[in-house]
Amino acid sequence: MRRDLYLRLERVSAWCGVVLLVGFVAAFGAGHLLTPVDPQMSPADVVTFLHDHRTGILWCTVIMVLAVPFEYPYVVVTSLQLKRVEGGWGLLSMIQLTTGVVAPLGFFFPLAILSAAAFRPEIHSPDVLAALTDTFNLMLVGNACIFVLQVWSIGYAAFIDHREKQVFPKWYGWLSIVLGVLLVPGAFVFVVHSGPFAWNGVLANTIPSLTYFVWKIATPYVLLKAIRSEEQELAGLPEARPTTV
Repeated sequence: MRRDLYLRLERVSAWCGVVLLVGFVAAFGAGHLLTPVDPQMSPADVVTFLHDHRTGILWCTVIMVLAVPFEYPYVVVTSLQLKRVEGGWGLLSMIQLTTGVVAPLGFFFPLAILSAAAFRPEIHSPDVLAALTDTFNLMLVGNACIFVLQVWSIGYAAFIDHREKQVFPKWYGWLSIVLGVLLVPGAFVFVVHSGPFAWNGVLANTIPSLTYFVWKIATPYVLLKAIRSEEQELAGLPEARPTTV
């Protein structure tokens, strides 16, 4: 592949992170899901919520189905930049790649379950709809901590990169480490119904969500700067030529 085309594809992949962020905000805003429901909400209130926001929830899932594929080039280009730090495919770049590939499922599966509840709420009992809504919230918030290693792998790479112009700056490394720590409280949503560790709590939801939002803005920014530095490094190397037989 020509060098200029390769770098252009990397930049497009980095911008996919912006597409994802816009898609997330648009989808969850349309579904009235930016603020989670109360875990202690009664089944009757759940039914009312699903009826009132049925169209928005279904369109939320549609938007996410369209936006989620952009996660893959975004994850791959991140691992390609980690590969520069490691000098080849290594533990950090592979951890980020494998966990990042799974990440989109953490959004789609919970939303598919909530959409199943909102699709035809009139044919299900309130208890069934409450159970499906519980499953959505537990999966969405509780499974987030699975991706702690993904963000920590990026953060650690920022600390071990000793080149003069780092691929990932140290401030971004600290941001990734902090996000990983803040994702851990999400694991406790399965055992509490109220308070800071509930799925709508400050520690399990609010603070991690805000930090994730900042991280999603910062990542495309540092990726584009990393690709620019990669272009400068490659400028001093001869262009690879295809071989002929």
